[in-house]
Amino acid sequence: MRSERIRVRGLVQGVGFRPKVWQLAQELGVAGDVRNDGEGVLIRACAPQEALDALCRRLRAECPPLARIDALERGALEAERPAEGFRILASAATRARTGVVADAALCAACAAEIQDPANRRFRYPFTNCTHCGPRLSILRAIPYDRANTSMAAFPLCPDCRREYQDPADRRFHAQPNACPACGPRVWLEDRHGRRFATLDPLTTASQWLARGRILAIKGLGGFHLACDAGNAAAVAALRRGKHRFHKPFALMARDLEVVRRYCRVNAAQAALLGGPAAPIVLLTIGGPEKVAEAVAPGQANLGFMLPYSPLHRLLLADWEKALVMTSGNRSEEPQCLDNAEARQRLGALADGWLLHDRDIVNRVDDSVVQWLEGAPRLLRRARGYAPTPLPLPPGFAAAPPLLALGGEQKNTFCLIQEGQAILSQHLGDLEEARTAAEYRRALALYQELFQHTPWAIAIDRHPDYGATQFGRQLAAEQDLAVVAVQHHHAHIASVLADCAWPREGSRVLGIALDGLGYGDGGQLWGGEFLCADYAGYERVGFLRPVALPGGVQAIREPWRTLYAQLATHLGWERVAREYPELALTRFLQTKPLGMLQTLLERGLNAPLSSSAGRLFDAVAVAVGLCPGRISYEGQAAIELEALARRQGMVPETGYPFARRRRPGSWILDPAPMWPALLCDLARGEPPGAIAARFHQGLARAVADLGGRLARQHALDTVALSGGVFQNSWLFEAVCGRLRQHGLRLLTPHQVPANDGGLALGQAVVAAAQLD
Repeated sequence: MRSERIRVRGLVQGVGFRPKVWQLAQELGVAGDVRNDGEGVLIRACAPQEALDALCRRLRAECPPLARIDALERGALEAERPAEGFRILASAATRARTGVVADAALCAACAAEIQDPANRRFRYPFTNCTHCGPRLSILRAIPYDRANTSMAAFPLCPDCRREYQDPADRRFHAQPNACPACGPRVWLEDRHGRRFATLDPLTTASQWLARGRILAIKGLGGFHLACDAGNAAAVAALRRGKHRFHKPFALMARDLEVVRRYCRVNAAQAALLGGPAAPIVLLTIGGPEKVAEAVAPGQANLGFMLPYSPLHRLLLADWEKALVMTSGNRSEEPQCLDNAEARQRLGALADGWLLHDRDIVNRVDDSVVQWLEGAPRLLRRARGYAPTPLPLPPGFAAAPPLLALGGEQKNTFCLIQEGQAILSQHLGDLEEARTAAEYRRALALYQELFQHTPWAIAIDRHPDYGATQFGRQLAAEQDLAVVAVQHHHAHIASVLADCAWPREGSRVLGIALDGLGYGDGGQLWGGEFLCADYAGYERVGFLRPVALPGGVQAIREPWRTLYAQLATHLGWERVAREYPELALTRFLQTKPLGMLQTLLERGLNAPLSSSAGRLFDAVAVAVGLCPGRISYEGQAAIELEALARRQGMVPETGYPFARRRRPGSWILDPAPMWPALLCDLARGEPPGAIAARFHQGLARAVADLGGRLARQHALDTVALSGGVFQNSWLFEAVCGRLRQHGLRLLTPHQVPANDGGLALGQAVVAAAQLD
């Protein structure tokens, strides 16, 4: 006989891991006990050596579906040997070093129960077990026990307690376990806050939606606003109420059969939709039916998700059409969490309220995924993914605890400790005051949950970012070192970490294309070629800088950027003389061009920028898209890609770009593109064909310069990042051509290419630089 202490680290709490240990111990004749603590799961086991080996081997092979074993450490048990039999002990309160599991979609077993009239959980909207249900959204502290969640307010009834205490039951220690007798309750209110008398609030709510009403629905990690996606009047009313005039709405459908009525869905996308994370998946429009045009104006894709909670499953049970299921907020604000807040902030938007009495502790938005280049790519990492820890690459195991605060838009923050990166859920744009307040609250909670005390704080270099200013303030208060990380270096480092690139690995060529980032010497970068590793970078190429007349106004009003591009590369007088009849010429002549020209000539409020995103904006306006103000970030570029996709074919040639060498670097110059584009416009070429030629030309130019730079600097690997690479056409075309150059590619998978991945990059750069 041998006694061992077996430590299991990873995502092993709240996922049925202890019952699995108990089950295997029974089968193998192992005596001892198992418990949760702050480090994960601790097993004390006594049995013959072969049985202990089998226990560890089968734990890895038969790990519960939501669990993840990062480490299984074995050692001799020096203390008193465990008693006969095998027990599950109460959790121990020790320093938190274990992961928090993400909220998980309704499992098949629970889905069957809520549809079974003979089951006591028939049509119960809070049904869950250890394989599904809320986690982060209800969690207040570690360890993940009921007393540390918002379910503490609901004492278990005798039937639920029997399940909770039975190691052979799939609800053993399922912390949100509940039933109609003891758990949370759902009800329906009219727009005046009066409870609607109905025995079945979900059926009545479904009927209200069918009549064209807009409902505010309290879900898993926040509120949704829902309406019939085919009802043009309801969709238009929702847009007016949210002040969200163009940004696409997310959709929810009962099942894949309904999704396929609107979009093309392949097997991999279907698996994503129906998996435990159940994200919104971007799908190509192409079914026999259509949603109201205002659901996703100017788009080639629709964002669909399946019902991931029992409440949503029951609400959509009779729906053979799609529902709009968008975040319960006004434009740019965070989602509402509690009933009173929702009534106050959404009162003018909703015709009714589907509410419940389980508190949402942590706001968790719906994740968004795009299938590109044979793999899922996260565009927004939230429900179903966060805060699942990401193992740090080889060489970072001894990195000290660090805090990285991310950027200004699509913000996430990142904690590093114990060889892992804990990336928060998507928090939003910190320019909005409520989002900034939620950001600070979430950060305080994470630091408490993970008992994280940083040695240093990593921030973006941009001095005006809210996260940067907060980081400097926090560092001063706690006497911590600050590491300011260049924006595009952080983008590339995030891809390296995502792909487990070793800390001591060779340098790569990083290509970072995005909207804006603070570069060296205060320049505004956004089309960058960097020779980089975790510790540093060298800028070896960039898109030719062009002024942004009006500064931030040029981002909000892309016609300003179009004028600057034409004035810089051709001269406005030439454009007006040679192309007087073009719509873009006549359009720009209605604008205050004299004022813009003065800004350009004097360099007043017209900073130079190498931004790839602004080049997309200019081309979009040139073909007639977004002539006024954009209503959401990236709108012009997104609509330009959709226009190119609708063209339905890939052009044989794209527009030309020039390469110019200068000491130490290369410039990618769009100057030759503009005469060719204007000639196409003058010939009456379709806007979609022009958009396609732009995409094809830019992709070829970026990849060919990347190939040249890789050869010049003896590099064999290229890393791609930045929000512009969420453009599927550009991303796939660049990847394909870089492979033709014989280069290995590193691309984002687990974290977004956009600024949602910045915090991870900042964290690993800081770790490398502080050593």
